[in-house]
Amino acid sequence: MFIFFVALIIIIMKVVILAGGLGSRLSEETVLKPKPMVEIGSDPILLHIMKIYAKYGFNDFIICGGYKAEMIQEYFKNFYLKNADIEFNLNNGNFNILSNKSQLNWNVRVMDTGLETMTGGRLKKVINVIDDENFLFTYGDGLSDINIVNLVDFHTNHKKLATLTAVYAPGRFGALKIYNNQIENFNEKPMGDGAKINGGFFVLNRNVIDYLDDDQTIFEAKPLEKLAADGELMAFEHEGFWHAMDTLRDKNYLNDLWNADNAPWKLD
Repeated sequence: MFIFFVALIIIIMKVVILAGGLGSRLSEETVLKPKPMVEIGSDPILLHIMKIYAKYGFNDFIICGGYKAEMIQEYFKNFYLKNADIEFNLNNGNFNILSNKSQLNWNVRVMDTGLETMTGGRLKKVINVIDDENFLFTYGDGLSDINIVNLVDFHTNHKKLATLTAVYAPGRFGALKIYNNQIENFNEKPMGDGAKINGGFFVLNRNVIDYLDDDQTIFEAKPLEKLAADGELMAFEHEGFWHAMDTLRDKNYLNDLWNADNAPWKLD
């Protein structure tokens, strides 16, 4: 009975993914498409991220679109047909779906959260369609071999408002001061010093909406700083693989891993 209860929580918890930024540091690709649609292998990095969650039973997605959001909408609109065998009648225009190879039992909602909206503003725009007490939240450009079930269990047990995944990475990201898994200080983008940084893969309580002011709220600034100051921000410390696709060099690195069949985030 206990195992069934845990599985039920996993199925109903929604996953919110930020996918609306300009991705200016990857302009070689993002001049034509939103960064989450840049491909690793033959699929957008967004799909890779979604598969990480789906592997653990989380398959109800809210995509926070903005820059070129219509490309994300079109991708999922055509996803079923792209993965199907189809018979066409060219005389009358009718067609029949013979079979579908995707076998993805996902629900995907793509919401346009505005071109100029910041990360916290995007979350504020979609949080009203989340009816569960807790939900998952991450960036549309970071890959990891994180165990999502362990992450959720950690969040459920500590009963704070927010959990972020703390990872090792170069110092261009925000550094965390952690004591006994509680984040005491959040310092965005310090000089590199080997400290753990914000790797996304959050679990959040709906009450974090009280920390979000308006469209210009940067989630990584005042909200996380205030959550840390209030003792409501905890760190799930991940020692495994994590890499964000910020630049062309990052994209090439992730593609090299994928093409060599050595991608740590590939869970299937």
